[in-house]
Amino acid sequence: MLDSFALLSISAGQAFQITSCHQELLPHISHHHKRYQITVIYIFAPTLAFCNAFGCGLTGWSSASMYGILAILTIGAWGGASHGGVMTRLVACGVIMSITDPASDLMQDFKTGYMTLASRRSIFVSQVIGTEMGCVISPCVVLIFYKAFTDIGYPTSEYPGPFATVYYTMARLGVEGFSPLPKHCLKLCCVFFAAAILINLIRDILGKKRSWFIPLPMAMGMPFFLGSYFGIDMCVGSLILYIWQKVNKAKADAFGPAVASGLICGDGMWTLPNSILALAGVRPPICMKFISRATNSRIDKFSGS
Repeated sequence: MLDSFALLSISAGQAFQITSCHQELLPHISHHHKRYQITVIYIFAPTLAFCNAFGCGLTGWSSASMYGILAILTIGAWGGASHGGVMTRLVACGVIMSITDPASDLMQDFKTGYMTLASRRSIFVSQVIGTEMGCVISPCVVLIFYKAFTDIGYPTSEYPGPFATVYYTMARLGVEGFSPLPKHCLKLCCVFFAAAILINLIRDILGKKRSWFIPLPMAMGMPFFLGSYFGIDMCVGSLILYIWQKVNKAKADAFGPAVASGLICGDGMWTLPNSILALAGVRPPICMKFISRATNSRIDKFSGS
């Protein structure tokens, strides 16, 4: 009982310190943020973090982005268009996501620890250490990217930052309504929303034997957010897994997730050496690019002349 009370006291004290610190820092980032708004955000954030951790434990899916969008809409409705606009909403979204997302990560780590019989205390301490390291490493990585790639964040760049566009659009919707959207955008959104529900309903009705002929709407939608390279990677990976299952289904089911995790981690870790090479001015000796047939014809004519 005493240990629980001491732990609760320490947690409450640390939460108070973090809230006080952010009350001083956040107004320097977004001048329209009021101290009482920051206090209210941090009052509700632990509850949202618990809900996200609980839901992630049941489903394996983090809803931190949904809570971030909820913060965009609620803070936008509270502050109004004349108090900070887009920036205020994005800052509130970042605060909520930075609190709710680690909670789901910790729950996933606890689940992994339970499966591997690891110490819960060791997992928690490791999570704390990793979070503190991330507070230092992540800004450094961002600075490296900004120095290595001058067009980072643009739709045509190698690293377009697709989710930044999504959250920025949501913040603009909270400020300006549907007026900044392109023509027919809202109609298309409603149509494809209904189509996704219909496709999922058909998949559930057909059953497992025939539903695998119908593509998943979520899997179809991801390349629109992340770019075509993501769809190509997933297509190649799915093809490898399909062939592996035909050759040896037992090993494919057992080791497929581990192989996929290794490939994803390797692809992600390569971005840091790639940035360092770009800073050093190193250019690849060859380049491969997918272009249309018409563009290819123009290139052939130009090279032939």
